[in-house]
Amino acid sequence: MNQSDKIYIAGHNGMVGSAIVRNLRKKGFANIITRSSSELDLTNQHDTYSFLQKERPDYVVISAAKVGGIYANNSYPAEFIYQNLMIETNLIHGSYLAGVNKLLFLGSSCIYPKDSLQPIKEEYLLGGILEETNEPYAVAKIAGIKLCESYNRQYGTDYRSIMPTNLYGPNDNFHLNNSHVIPALIRKFHEAKVNKSPNVEVWGSGNQLRDFLYVGDMAIASSYIMNLDNNIVNGFVSSMLSHINVGSGKEISIKDTSVLIKEIVGYHGNIVFNTNMSEGTNRKLLDTTKIQNLGWKPAISFEDGLKKTYSWFLNNH
Repeated sequence: MNQSDKIYIAGHNGMVGSAIVRNLRKKGFANIITRSSSELDLTNQHDTYSFLQKERPDYVVISAAKVGGIYANNSYPAEFIYQNLMIETNLIHGSYLAGVNKLLFLGSSCIYPKDSLQPIKEEYLLGGILEETNEPYAVAKIAGIKLCESYNRQYGTDYRSIMPTNLYGPNDNFHLNNSHVIPALIRKFHEAKVNKSPNVEVWGSGNQLRDFLYVGDMAIASSYIMNLDNNIVNGFVSSMLSHINVGSGKEISIKDTSVLIKEIVGYHGNIVFNTNMSEGTNRKLLDTTKIQNLGWKPAISFEDGLKKTYSWFLNNH
């Protein structure tokens, strides 16, 4: 990537997209194209194609997606599969039609079977049944990987896919029902502190294990993968089904995560685990051997990342 390259970031207002924009601008990239959802509906094929034909970016980064936690995935499965399929299909095929040869697709760790061996290697994709609570979203993300892989095979494009673990950080969605676990917990503990509530409810047993990555590290990993020489990437692609895991390489229980957030927020009440609520996959740790062998590793510790996220929440909510 050159600093003069025109780079379109789809989803620049979201947590991941905004972090990628900040990282690129910090590195001196000034020719960054963005469009809000009110300016460009990425589920509209005609409008998306027309935009790409007019702008003809050198790079396209697909961080736009409909995302949410267990409750949202269970409640709106049709919206999750339809909107994500339309967004990625329009952007990937539209980029090809517009002559865009460089593209980065951001997926999700939920693409892997719910009973995968741990840590989860890239080659475990399509090796078993998906977690029921987010299957529609996962199917859409798998389709995005396969679109990139297929266009590379047939048309010789350089469309790369990276699969991040559970992300958190500034610009996350802090809705109590529709968000992922960390922003939901931050808001719950903060509101309990403000309202002097005696208890905070956490969904599930708290025993489920997760791999969390600060979104700033994810943004750096995205640029790192985009910048890798073709020959280096191609040496890994054949054994990776065209995608690369990005994670912390560490896991922590939801119970320990809750305790840590409680301490950072400064809440002094009790934590109550509601075992009647769905808690998703029991364990999910990505194998990050390949990206580490390519020279990348995270820089922000989990505790520091949580402190940064809570600070952003206080300043913006």
